[in-house]
Amino acid sequence: MAFALFGEAYVRSSLLDGSSAARSAANLIASNSLYRIGLATDLLTFVGVAVLVWALFLLLREIDSHLAVLALVFRTIELGVHFSAIAFGMVGMSLLGGGEYTGGLTQSQLHSMVGMVLRGQMAGLGIGFIPLGLGSAVFAFLLFRSGYVPKILAAWGVLASVLLASYSFGVVLSPNTSDYFFAGMLPMFIYEASLGFWLLFYRGAARLQSMA
Repeated sequence: MAFALFGEAYVRSSLLDGSSAARSAANLIASNSLYRIGLATDLLTFVGVAVLVWALFLLLREIDSHLAVLALVFRTIELGVHFSAIAFGMVGMSLLGGGEYTGGLTQSQLHSMVGMVLRGQMAGLGIGFIPLGLGSAVFAFLLFRSGYVPKILAAWGVLASVLLASYSFGVVLSPNTSDYFFAGMLPMFIYEASLGFWLLFYRGAARLQSMA
């Protein structure tokens, strides 16, 4: 989550200007290393997600193997979309680096092309939240049935996951849905942070106590 917040809230929000392709391009040229670090932290985030999804699948497949596989499929699609979105960011940096592919373009045309590529990256990152939310909702439902975590936490996870998927799907239908960013994202942040802390500290402490 720290890697994800760094890439989104710090790197992209400070460098990309949705109203001006020229300013975005100038920022990326001036802060090339920072943007590439942001792409690298995104990749580390997705690798971490892959490990966590694998762990959830192993934990919950005994509760309902069919639903666990369904959740795994949704989350695998999410990772495929998000990894592909990073490729768009790499293409944008490659275009700004010049070369034969951009030799015949004016500066304005180049900036517009880079802006479109980066919009493609942002669209991919947003669309990936749809299978993320669906897969997370199924995993949270299985957690609810399992009794491994408090039922209220698991129920909140189902609600937060559905809200995230609905918000991201709403953005596809209407850009105005982005006005409800926090309503779509904040419940999921609360759920994931709470679940992580509970598993790390409460369950971890209980396991240590049982081993003592």
